[in-house]
Amino acid sequence: MVGKTAVISITRHGIEIARRIKENIPEVEIYAPMKHNDSTSDINWFTEQTSQLVANLFKTKDALICIFSLGAVIRLIAPFLVDKKSDPAVLVIDDKANFVISTLSGHLGGANALARLIASFFMNSRPVITTAADVNETIAVDLLGREFGWEIENNKNVTKVSAFMVNEEKIGLYQETGEKNWWHSSSLPKNVIVVKSLDQMRSLDFKGALIISDRIITDAIILEKSVIYRPKSLVIGLGLHWDTNKNDIESGIRAVMKDKGLSPMSIRNVSSITKEIKIRGLQEFSDQYGIPAETYDKDRLAAVKVPHPSNMVQKYEGTASVSEASSILSSKGELIVPKQKFPPNLTIAISRIKFE
Repeated sequence: MVGKTAVISITRHGIEIARRIKENIPEVEIYAPMKHNDSTSDINWFTEQTSQLVANLFKTKDALICIFSLGAVIRLIAPFLVDKKSDPAVLVIDDKANFVISTLSGHLGGANALARLIASFFMNSRPVITTAADVNETIAVDLLGREFGWEIENNKNVTKVSAFMVNEEKIGLYQETGEKNWWHSSSLPKNVIVVKSLDQMRSLDFKGALIISDRIITDAIILEKSVIYRPKSLVIGLGLHWDTNKNDIESGIRAVMKDKGLSPMSIRNVSSITKEIKIRGLQEFSDQYGIPAETYDKDRLAAVKVPHPSNMVQKYEGTASVSEASSILSSKGELIVPKQKFPPNLTIAISRIKFE
């Protein structure tokens, strides 16, 4: 669902529709002309030109719901359009709420989902959605895994592979990690073929490819036809001293990820041991990159079986492992990179989350 939403109505019937929407989505803000002011406080009564209001709201809101004609809305928003990554969702509703039209940013902006929701508030109302992936009930390439926080590594092939998808060209699908329930139908579209290895994607039979992985892919043939999704599948375990700084953590993680062919985009969180005094470098790293940091007490870490326990770590930390144990504990998965040492004050281990 979109965030900051404005409903703009210019008729009395439109105001009734707007209030029905607000009954169901209390956080929306309603805007209506001052000439219709009925002395209630649930509406922002405006005095400026509608064109000026729409211009301001277009730049500051996540979604605009306009209860007036589609043509008028198009003329009002046209000067401010940028691209689907930054434009807000725009819906148009007629004065009887017969149709809720997803007009702009249907996928990335959430207009399609919002149109379906709002249409459900009114009897005999229909959402109007024209994006090809939706009407053909096929995979929306630009949205795959978005609900789980997956990121697309490079958007350059999204349009091309989306066209292949809706035109039912043969597309390969390779999933190595990540949530399994991203497709909500009982079967995949008939043109999408699941492959068991990345090498199969090289086949000329596949016009396009969807790859769900945390591994770096370098094959030029595969890259040319693929959209690559990065699930949050990796936990970076860190063994730290009190004086380990942010730059050491950053350069160490970057070096290990590069050496092991793993994508930093797939880091879900970092993990370590709980100390009496918080390690400043760990907090600064977490804050700068928006990567959560989880810590565990020594007793919980000591209960985790690890391949490389250390007597030295046991002596100073009260547990034989920090980086390996914390990454396994946090991920509830499998250790894929045993601890890597960066003397004098850093060790790094990586575990992959096990998705059911």
